[in-house]
Amino acid sequence: MGGQKVTDDQIMAELRRTDGHRAQAARNLGLSERALLARLQRLRRNGENIPKGFVEPGPDKKDEFVAPSLPDDDIPVEQLVEHMKRRFEQKRKHEEASRLIPVKMNIDGPIGILHFGDPHVDDDGTDIGLLERHALLVRNTPGLFAANVGDTANSWVGRLARLYSEQATSASQAWKLAEWFVGLCPWLYMIGGNHDLWHGAGDPLKWITRSYGAMYRPSECRIELQFTNGAKVRVNARHDFSGSSIWNPAHGPMKALTMGVRDHVAVAGHKHESAYAVLKDPDSSITMHALRVASYKTYDRFAKEKGFRDMTLSPCALTTIDPYLRPTHPDLVKVFWDPEEGVDYLKWKRRNF
Repeated sequence: MGGQKVTDDQIMAELRRTDGHRAQAARNLGLSERALLARLQRLRRNGENIPKGFVEPGPDKKDEFVAPSLPDDDIPVEQLVEHMKRRFEQKRKHEEASRLIPVKMNIDGPIGILHFGDPHVDDDGTDIGLLERHALLVRNTPGLFAANVGDTANSWVGRLARLYSEQATSASQAWKLAEWFVGLCPWLYMIGGNHDLWHGAGDPLKWITRSYGAMYRPSECRIELQFTNGAKVRVNARHDFSGSSIWNPAHGPMKALTMGVRDHVAVAGHKHESAYAVLKDPDSSITMHALRVASYKTYDRFAKEKGFRDMTLSPCALTTIDPYLRPTHPDLVKVFWDPEEGVDYLKWKRRNF
């Protein structure tokens, strides 16, 4: 209607011309069907003789045909509710059991844990020879176990998948290397890093580690080592802890120990730098060790582009634990940045076992 106000007479005339078809009449008048219906209802309330068919739906013809009732494409809601109850109960059991995982040590004497920094096994800049040497050191040393804080492989996905063209190993070769690495030595636990978790629920490492009997956790693994003499030592490992500081690269693990749970060791990776801080818990008097391990990815183009300086003492750290010292002894846990030096110390500590 050219932007002009539509009169009541024009509305009635158009409805008669379209045999009461409101949608067509509204289009012809330049109105929405909702606006047209509102005008008709107002006219009817004001006493105008508006045919019933202009305001109300047409005759109900549902009795003129019979359509079959199709079965639902999903289970009944009652079964769905019961399924969700069972699923939640299973998840509750899993989450509660994961809060602090008891690990029973079946050997006597002191032990060691070699905390591998981010392996990135498929990266051209990774010192895979050193990675292999350290893994074999674990395999061949009595009382020494391996732990990994994540990023086993690059696992490029999405827009980052283009980076496979910039490295010699393919995606399939990366998983071959990851499986080779996992099978080299006995693992106390393995953590999924941000690179590993890019695969979402289909993380292949979950299935690879299962075949080798290694405990794999997607983000955090907090364990309580239970020794044969009754001693207990707690280790909290994450790919990274929240919190950072330009002055203190160990800030995240330190924050976790002082503002979270009080464990003997908190260890993280992710940032490809080494850091260490030692603290005392004033309540229990235990000595707490905040560790950040670096990476076997020695040469990193991204770090060079961003101007990240070399902050690596070692790609790993080795902690020894002597369960025969009193729980508050400051040397219950000792930290070595050179794993071979740590192994020499561990062998000396285990000389009578």
